[in-house]
Amino acid sequence: MKIKSIKQAKAINGKTVFLRVDFNVPMKKGKVSDSMKMQQTLEDINYLMDKDCKIIISTHLGRPEGRKNLAYSVRPLVRLLSKALECPIKYIDATGAKALSDAAKTIAKMKPGSLIFLENLRFNKEEQKNDQAYAKKLANLADIYVNDAFAVCHRADASVAAIKKYLPSYAGLLLEREIINLNKIIKPKKPLISVVGGIKIETKLALLKKLAKNSSKILLGSALAANFFAAKGFSVGQNKVDAKSIKIAKSLLKTIGKKIVLPSDLLVCSHLKNLCPTKKSVVSLKNIKEVKKDEMIVDIGTDTMTTYADLIKKAKTIIWNGPLGITEVVGFRYGTLIVARAIASRAGGPAFGVIGGGETVEAMNITKMEDYIDWVSTGGGAMLSYLGGEKMPGLSGLISNK
Repeated sequence: MKIKSIKQAKAINGKTVFLRVDFNVPMKKGKVSDSMKMQQTLEDINYLMDKDCKIIISTHLGRPEGRKNLAYSVRPLVRLLSKALECPIKYIDATGAKALSDAAKTIAKMKPGSLIFLENLRFNKEEQKNDQAYAKKLANLADIYVNDAFAVCHRADASVAAIKKYLPSYAGLLLEREIINLNKIIKPKKPLISVVGGIKIETKLALLKKLAKNSSKILLGSALAANFFAAKGFSVGQNKVDAKSIKIAKSLLKTIGKKIVLPSDLLVCSHLKNLCPTKKSVVSLKNIKEVKKDEMIVDIGTDTMTTYADLIKKAKTIIWNGPLGITEVVGFRYGTLIVARAIASRAGGPAFGVIGGGETVEAMNITKMEDYIDWVSTGGGAMLSYLGGEKMPGLSGLISNK
């Protein structure tokens, strides 16, 4: 595996760099509630500042659907980043054609080592259409392109894919670390234990197939497990399953069924409203044969927690994506947290542990053991795509298998 890293760029000093980051961070009341992604990119920014580069920072935030929407403005990000770097950052209010023309004039006047921050790229419909003309306008602002936005590398967006046609392009330091660490899952020290939860089986299909090649066991939970139970002919009560997902699960059971581990017992709850318990709710531990029509599987059971923890203790490599229960409800997140603690206890020494996905990372943060994890991926969907061997437009030209 070869990575075209920014560290390999020659004569970079004093150049203008278009730095595509992923600052699509959670917001609450106009403020950043989790700045992990921003913190992880500081190394790249400081590296470029030390090279006296003029840095153009660009990102998307949320889903504004190609229109300007102040609820998704990057202004709070600019303020937070400026505070973290302890330096001023020039903010460009828009990213349309005229704004980019004005930005070019601003960049020309910038001092070496200074920064500007473009407004949300997804305020422009051309961004997600991978519009070539728009990509060229972005490229005209800089001398060099650096991709440090692993989380969107599975998307064919103008600032991620098309822009590379018009500038010398490199992987950022964070992107480089993502690839190096995820490759340790693709070629793992065995035994590899994979833990996969979440909802949509179709988004995990390629991942499950790939993981099965090297995994000793694949531990399943949440709605994902419900599809496999349904494929085996069991009733899953109020859990939503569909014919397509059941068909996928049946196919996987035939091909990789020996490696799949399903919960031996389950926490179920009746009379839920919006996935939350009501006064009429009854919570109990059951096996899959006992689940009633008015009940929903909300977590893995205590025996399953023990089984999963024991398997994790034997691992040399661990990958985890997706919660094992309805983690929005405090009482339904214990299985997820027990597994999180088991992974953290094994990682950082006896085993190499990688986790990814918003709810997965959030669960690990609740345990206060995130520092024991060898690598916390910045991309949930991108991690699934990369490990699943799917196309990654953002990585084209930046990494090769030669």
